[in-house]
Amino acid sequence: MAYDTAERPARRAFLRQASAAGLFTLGGCATAATPSFAPKPAFRPVPPLARVNARPERIMNITVCLRPFRAAGPRLDTETVGDKLVVHNYGHGGSGWSLSWGSGMIAVKKALSAGARDIAVIGCGALGLTAAVVAQRAGATATIYAKDRMPDVRSARATGVWSPDSRIATAAAAPPDFPALWEEMTRSSFRMFQSYLGLPGSPIEWIDRYVLSDAPPASRADPVGFAHYGSRVRDLTPPMESLPPGSHPFPTAYARRTSLPMFNIAEYARVLTAEFLQNGGRIETTEFYTPADLARLKQRGIINCTGYGARALWKDETLVPVRGQIAWLIPQPEVNYGIVYDNVTMLGRRDGIVIQQTGPDEGWGYDDPNERPDRAEAEAAVASIARVYA
Repeated sequence: MAYDTAERPARRAFLRQASAAGLFTLGGCATAATPSFAPKPAFRPVPPLARVNARPERIMNITVCLRPFRAAGPRLDTETVGDKLVVHNYGHGGSGWSLSWGSGMIAVKKALSAGARDIAVIGCGALGLTAAVVAQRAGATATIYAKDRMPDVRSARATGVWSPDSRIATAAAAPPDFPALWEEMTRSSFRMFQSYLGLPGSPIEWIDRYVLSDAPPASRADPVGFAHYGSRVRDLTPPMESLPPGSHPFPTAYARRTSLPMFNIAEYARVLTAEFLQNGGRIETTEFYTPADLARLKQRGIINCTGYGARALWKDETLVPVRGQIAWLIPQPEVNYGIVYDNVTMLGRRDGIVIQQTGPDEGWGYDDPNERPDRAEAEAAVASIARVYA
């Protein structure tokens, strides 16, 4: 970047001050270190944060995911199709990865209760892969039948942050017993994810997430009326804390921080798939058009994990698509945190910098079935993140 002659003295003065304060580290990568100040009791200083190289020419991919939302919450009931017992396990909105273990445990328990020890799992996304592994761990034989598998399933296009109540239901339509069921799934899933910490490739890891704003923090408008159950599991993750002025490197007037688990989905999916195959599981490429097509399967117990695909397969009109687009920037291993700013989220994953437009309110993308990538939307989201580092 060129500077004119008039700018150079001021820039040199800035660089001298920045160097003295230790603001540039990581071998020349522009970062921000915690300035010298007296921290409050129990306050954890902000560590050096590497700069995100947020430029549109670094976009390496643009993907769109249709999150399968049901106002009443995920479908976890059973029904009989011919001589098959079908256990449904779909409709988790933006919480599929986060609730996959707890939801899978419920589905497998129902499938095994009918005496089945040979289980067919329909779908190879977050819910299908996990349910198949749960079935194996419970002593059953499992086979996955799916049209697509990782990385071509919609689950591979998820943001990858712990979000167990993201578009999980509406407060008005969820049945009275659902909050307790949600809590059960959340706690079971959280416990299982901790067993993947520290593994090679970091399939699961904890990161700091910074919520930035130029105005005082306020709740986002929610025209849909999504249910929020986070207060039931506040003990699982650290509370959001406000960062004192001067204690963080961001240019915004307000900054808050929390710590959350993150899924490096490419590696995590490989770990799940490897365990499934090593335990004798099989994945067969198959497409189903109607429930009657399940008759050709030899298994009597079936777990239906088809996600948004259940809208067509099961003619489930209660499924509403919630569109979410991700702009993928070239990976930066030194970026190990996330930010939320200007209705855009950024997450530094091992497989790329994930940048997603979240819109002006919680209804962004609701009932939008368009899966075509939008380059203009992607570049606008990247530009918002670039302003954080300007």
